[in-house]
Amino acid sequence: MHAADTILIVLLLANFFILGTANLRASIRVVAMQGVLLAILPLFVETKATPRLMLVVGATAAIKGALIPGLLLKAIRDVHIRHEVEPYLGFIPSLFLCAIGTGFALLFADQLPLAPADHGSLFVPAAFATVLAGFLVSTTRRKAISQVTGYLMLENGVYVFGLLLYESMAVEVGVLLDLLVGIFVMGIVLNHIQREFSSLDTERLSRLRD
Repeated sequence: MHAADTILIVLLLANFFILGTANLRASIRVVAMQGVLLAILPLFVETKATPRLMLVVGATAAIKGALIPGLLLKAIRDVHIRHEVEPYLGFIPSLFLCAIGTGFALLFADQLPLAPADHGSLFVPAAFATVLAGFLVSTTRRKAISQVTGYLMLENGVYVFGLLLYESMAVEVGVLLDLLVGIFVMGIVLNHIQREFSSLDTERLSRLRD
């Protein structure tokens, strides 16, 4: 499990990087890196490389690590934005909240009724901390693309938790497909926001009327 713990530590560090950067392109690429790392994580959870396992790994890497980040990078090029400006909650307070949440997740994860094999592992605290980081990005950033990035992080946290229930990974595949559909819908929304307001600042949505 040493390799798995290393991947989860990198995942946690990536959360802090995304919360602390205003560079949208960099945050998307780091989320893509998270996707690739999470795609190979099941290889260190299961001892036998079954066809089902390899299918899950390949599909997850393609969707999380390439397809969805590629769509977001294309959206950035199309709307000509590069940075998150003046988020609702500053970068430093966001990092502070993430640090507190990660600390609580590490301290109290073992208090949950987990299987004996899962006690002491980083899967549960990493899952909770990543969900929290994704929630912070989704709710404190103004740019719609940043909010989509936060949604991807949140789903990454759900994915980590789902690895504890690997036999139910069919549910996770359904989540990935729903996420893909959501990204296409968000692309349409981004296009309309840019066309109407020449901006991706979601605060301007308050101007919309029925």
